[in-house]
Amino acid sequence: MTAPDSGPDGAALIEARGLTLRRGGRVLLDGVDVTVRAGEVVTVIGPNGAGKTTLLKLLMGLVEPSAGRVRRGDRVRVGYLPQRFTIDPVLPLTVARLMTLNVRRPRAAVEAALAETGVGGRADARVPSLSGGELQRVLLARAVLGDPDLLVLDEPVQGVDFAGAAALYRVVAELRRRRGCGVIMVSHDLHIVMASTDRVLCLNRHVCCAGTAEAVGRHPEYVRLFGPNAAEAVAVYTHHHDHAHTATGEIVPIAAEPD
Repeated sequence: MTAPDSGPDGAALIEARGLTLRRGGRVLLDGVDVTVRAGEVVTVIGPNGAGKTTLLKLLMGLVEPSAGRVRRGDRVRVGYLPQRFTIDPVLPLTVARLMTLNVRRPRAAVEAALAETGVGGRADARVPSLSGGELQRVLLARAVLGDPDLLVLDEPVQGVDFAGAAALYRVVAELRRRRGCGVIMVSHDLHIVMASTDRVLCLNRHVCCAGTAEAVGRHPEYVRLFGPNAAEAVAVYTHHHDHAHTATGEIVPIAAEPD
């Protein structure tokens, strides 16, 4: 792949134009454009069957498009968190072993990545013993272990409750801030991720609407797909916060800014 052009908001890590996929006479994606730049979080939302996971697979080169193109920088490293991860509960697989299944990394690097996603001290735990939230944090740590320029996260909060999901999205936002990497992720929870994302792509095989979370939440196509209640939930979530949430979900006050 050739390197995409840079832009004023940071270097474009990956760029797709006119991305289309047809299978068995069905159009799974139709003319999708998307760009992810360094330091940017792009969230892809849409109903079931909208092509969200398919889009990520096309961007990573796991599936060839029927039309359109994907351009990615030659030296762009990608960290991937898949939509589904299953493991036989009888396997004696530890977290540290899972982290290094396909690549060798020093123990110190494994422990540092786990600590960065909020599961420090769990390297020797058996994977089947983890809670849903812990497993997703371990998989996120595995995705960042190779120091990626681009994180591709497919439903990173699966099996996580509402509070845990909000905390995990904040971990993603902090990873972006600290590492300067780009992030593209699939989510169903616009009202949760809106504080952590720069741009939203609303997908239903084609791009229905795109922009800031607030703008997408008010767009007629978003309301048509998800209903007025979803739009109201987004509107409610735009209130000013006088507190912040840590990676573990703890609420801490924010000092008022001087007038």
